[in-house]
Amino acid sequence: MADTQETGGGVNPGERVVIKKYANRRLYNTASSSYVTLEHLSEMVKQGVDFVVYDAKTNDDITRTVLTQIIFEEESQGQSLLPIEFLRQLIGFYGNSMQAFLPSYLELSLSSFTQQQERMRTQFSSLGQSTGAYEEQIRQNLQLFDKAMKMFSPFAYAPLARNEQPAPAPPPKPAPAADEALNLLRKQMSDMQAQLDKLAKS
Repeated sequence: MADTQETGGGVNPGERVVIKKYANRRLYNTASSSYVTLEHLSEMVKQGVDFVVYDAKTNDDITRTVLTQIIFEEESQGQSLLPIEFLRQLIGFYGNSMQAFLPSYLELSLSSFTQQQERMRTQFSSLGQSTGAYEEQIRQNLQLFDKAMKMFSPFAYAPLARNEQPAPAPPPKPAPAADEALNLLRKQMSDMQAQLDKLAKS
């Protein structure tokens, strides 16, 4: 039996690694011919190694489930990356009429966020600026992303004070037509991209 390895070593750049998950819950890296753990897969993600996970019995693609398990493990170990409010909003989208639009929105938002962070890291490094300025820029970008999510989400709400009573719910508004909802989503994504670009140039 092969020993557990730390990463998908021996993989050429751009090559996708195939991971097999067996009934005993063990994960097998076919590239390195070794068993791996969720922690190893997490390191592979951080190193930019592309991989796909298949159920060894059914051959179903279970990559999404395994990546979700990695996030759960990170969160349970104190790596609190996902705010509670964000998780509430995310859960609220399941079964919602806007559910189909959310994956693309989140993918575009995080892609733009990552590009801007890398650009700013390079700029601050070349200018020799302190990490404090860089951290402040990260904080502002996180606030911007959170604001965009709250504008996009119909489930956003402000926490109530201890003795404060919730305000009466406003009368329901007519649901927008599909085209109108799509146009609104596109406008919000465009506005967010413009704000991220402005931050990168400041």
